[in-house]
Amino acid sequence: MHALPGDALIVLDIGKTNVKLALVDADGRLIAEQRRPNAILHDGPYPHHDTEGIWTWMLATCRAFAGRARISAIVPVTHGATAALVNDDGLVLPVLDYEAALPGLDYAALRPAYAQTCSPLLPAGLNLGRQLAWLEQEHPDAFARARHILMYPQYWAWRLCGVAAGEATSLGCHTDLWDPVRQDYSPLVARMGWEAQLPPLAPPWATLGVLRPDVAQATGLPADCEVLCGIHDSNASLMRYLGGDSATTPRTVLSTGTWLIAAAFGADLAGLREDADMLANTSALGQPVACMRFMGGREFGALAGEQPVTCSFDQLEHMVGRGTMAIPCFADGGGPFAGKAGRIDGPAPINAGERFALATLYCVLMTDYCLDALGARGPITVEGSFTANPWFGPLLASLRPQQAVSYSDDASGTTCGGWLLRYRAATPPGQHHPTPPCTIGGLSAYRSAWRSALSLHTPAHQLATTSN
Repeated sequence: MHALPGDALIVLDIGKTNVKLALVDADGRLIAEQRRPNAILHDGPYPHHDTEGIWTWMLATCRAFAGRARISAIVPVTHGATAALVNDDGLVLPVLDYEAALPGLDYAALRPAYAQTCSPLLPAGLNLGRQLAWLEQEHPDAFARARHILMYPQYWAWRLCGVAAGEATSLGCHTDLWDPVRQDYSPLVARMGWEAQLPPLAPPWATLGVLRPDVAQATGLPADCEVLCGIHDSNASLMRYLGGDSATTPRTVLSTGTWLIAAAFGADLAGLREDADMLANTSALGQPVACMRFMGGREFGALAGEQPVTCSFDQLEHMVGRGTMAIPCFADGGGPFAGKAGRIDGPAPINAGERFALATLYCVLMTDYCLDALGARGPITVEGSFTANPWFGPLLASLRPQQAVSYSDDASGTTCGGWLLRYRAATPPGQHHPTPPCTIGGLSAYRSAWRSALSLHTPAHQLATTSN
């Protein structure tokens, strides 16, 4: 799109932990930003998202933004593994939380083979196919009333403009619903008879329509404000790296937040392993991308505490020198060690700085492990919340001298990705800043000891090889 003077857009960014509205001008500059917690409610038939709370807050925040620029579009960006069942009157069931337990369903008998989907079998509702099958089994009448099954970004687009669409980055996010090689629905969709409820596909940058009149009135936004189809958040972080050869030119992007997702462009899909929570996501351009992830932000918080205090170099060196290490995992979600009970080996940290140091070392070692397992090559760029950690990149660079590591100075790759959906020909704002290695004596031996500790409770075929 060619930008008009004063033009701006709003990115609705719904992460698992927080919801954010960002007002961004046509040059990619952030004008304003507001956040709220993404609460899970327990007052219905199962744990579910507070969609009405988000909606009310979003309308009020958009009204506050309306006087600050001429807002020409809204772009929804959300976490994956989430869908909404709707008819013409709205939700027919609350939007299920993907961390909820889903008992009483033999989902393994329904799902396609990993070779067809590159979507690993995950706990709770992290496979969206499991959520849908469970909802249909437990609430058959309501499920039958659903006119549309909408991926979460497209649910918000539908609420804003009234047009239903499907989109491949969310469909391809470990759902079991998508074949990333064929770029089409997996056999599960036909097996379950969901074809008629899945709306026509659109690219994430497609304009689905303009704001419904009542939404325009409630927000004060222009009546011709367009609503884009939207995108899965980790794929939004990849937008600035997508070119004609992005699927084959080796490079790695670390999208960091509640989840740390390593996307390895140029890595062979044949190397993916279901038992290690490796998967193929689908990029905005319809290309499969080899990925591996763990709940980096959540595990960091579990180790660093509720009020983390940035550590010193001496505290990092102290943790390494005395052999204090965190052995996965410290979250209930997916990742290569899902279901394993985390523990701390060696003397426990005694203050907030040492806890930060241990959490940082843990996330660096887990990331390094994932990169080896993927066969990741080429430069590594860190996007998202981990760019605020001054030690994460330098320590990773020390362990991986064969790959240049840099930080994006855009702390929210998701916002930039949403902006790029509107201004696809534009040059993304911001720069990448190299992170020189942080040399700590004994770090390589520390990594070797950590990986040896993993082998005590992990099958040998799941362990990645040491990179140097």
